[in-house]
Amino acid sequence: MAIPAPIYLDYQATTPLAPEALAAMQPWLGDPASNTGWANPHSAHSAGRKAAAAVEVARDQIAALMPPGGRIVFTSGATEALNLGLRGVLAGQAPRRKIVTIATEHAAVIDTCVWLESHGHDLHILPVGSDGLVDLDQARGAISGDTAIVAAMLVNNEIGVIQPVDALADLAHAAGALFLCDAVQGYGRVPLPHAADMIAISAHKIHGPKGIGALWVREGVAIEPLIHGGGQEQGLRSGTLSPALCAGFGAAARVAGSRHQDDAAHVAMLQQTALRHFADWQVNGSLEHRYPGNLNLHCPRLDVSRLLSDVRGVAFSAGSACASGSGRPSHVLTALGLPSDKVRSSIRLGFGRYTTVDEIERAAHLINSAAMNQTG
Repeated sequence: MAIPAPIYLDYQATTPLAPEALAAMQPWLGDPASNTGWANPHSAHSAGRKAAAAVEVARDQIAALMPPGGRIVFTSGATEALNLGLRGVLAGQAPRRKIVTIATEHAAVIDTCVWLESHGHDLHILPVGSDGLVDLDQARGAISGDTAIVAAMLVNNEIGVIQPVDALADLAHAAGALFLCDAVQGYGRVPLPHAADMIAISAHKIHGPKGIGALWVREGVAIEPLIHGGGQEQGLRSGTLSPALCAGFGAAARVAGSRHQDDAAHVAMLQQTALRHFADWQVNGSLEHRYPGNLNLHCPRLDVSRLLSDVRGVAFSAGSACASGSGRPSHVLTALGLPSDKVRSSIRLGFGRYTTVDEIERAAHLINSAAMNQTG
């Protein structure tokens, strides 16, 4: 007898591929028998031009959800996009050497900033309160005339808290600095900061394929490439683009735009269902300033490692998938001031477009039953 697939509640790690994205990709996966669909989009012949046209259609679909006045640069994912945004602009920001970011940022930002600090830049990491939000007065004091760039995440990947990115962008610009927004968890779901200079996104967080992301760059912002070679992708990212991945990303963005209101209402309803069934758990981070598809919860005396092993019927997380297996406690929950026992007793539930109420209810029953067996 086949084992049923687990209930998937790990949408912050990745999202199920949308049927529309898969359909958009299939013509560009290639059919050798008919010599179609697998041409290099950088080739000058007709097959290459058709592939290039598919890439540009996708670029327009992704840009349609961005602020006006910018361009899309395709990357291998958001990690590369964030590296490009941070390292690529700092080359032209001398004599400004200061970087300001937030303690709860993704490792793609924090680790890149630490690397830049080791190469002569000044790094200021802003703390957050127990709600996970940055204090704007502290940010105002840190963002000064020597600041080159401010980097902040729109929706936190571990706790779902929405930072005041519009205000942070205004503070950056008032000091003559640039503002980079990590919008991986927010793109297509919540409003983007229209004053941002750069916005990093990833396809597989909006029901697109893995292996592709993008950096939106406002007109007039100068960036140096990280990858050198043939000068593809506007001279900023050498290497052959995949028309299939681009097409899947574009279709996912198009669907996110057309379904925005329906998806938002569905996720809000799922959140209320989950909160009812996890009423005895404590929510980590602000519940008011939060994307509703992310619930980070803790239960006293709970051993989450054991819980993950006991509840095989639900795919959920103890934190960021990017740091799983590292053995390190969550730097996000630690930044909120949670003691180590509460950090170790926290789980993350992520849900979205394809999650059902029945799945939330069944998952809650399985998780609560296993937790009760542990804690009594």
